Amino acid sequence: MAAENYVPDDKDLSILRLLQKDAKMSVRDISARINLSPTPTHERIKRMEKLGIIKEYTAVVDRKKVNKGMMVICMIALNVHNKKTAGKFIEEVGKLKEVVEFYNISGDFDFMLKILAPNMDDFHEFFINKLSEIEGIGQTKSIFVMNSIKESVQIV
Repeated sequence: MAAENYVPDDKDLSILRLLQKDAKMSVRDISARINLSPTPTHERIKRMEKLGIIKEYTAVVDRKKVNKGMMVICMIALNVHNKKTAGKFIEEVGKLKEVVEFYNISGDFDFMLKILAPNMDDFHEFFINKLSEIEGIGQTKSIFVMNSIKESVQIV
């Protein structure tokens, strides 16, 4: 079964919801909560991993407690719109550890970056010495996040 043909049933969705809340939950605990024995629960999890439905297991870190308190959304429009320029831009931005999310978007801008930095001085240093040095950037717009109202990794 290919991932594009995968249609999760209620048990699969329940497993996904539980794992999104606590990826360290044991198969035995999951199976008890969804009223299914451990072996088929384990098989469902393994199938979803194999199909790429479950991409990875990770810890959600409080960014402020690891000195990444400033969040900036940066919109970027390229000055030339061709495959080579976009490809090189994507490759270079992908290397920047300060960029934690990176999207190709429609509208007035071509890309949206979510950037984390310790403070304004560090963001400025990143912007001047790393981001703005990448070829192909025509226009930028930085939006400084004042407060996070909702952040979630739960999609089902």
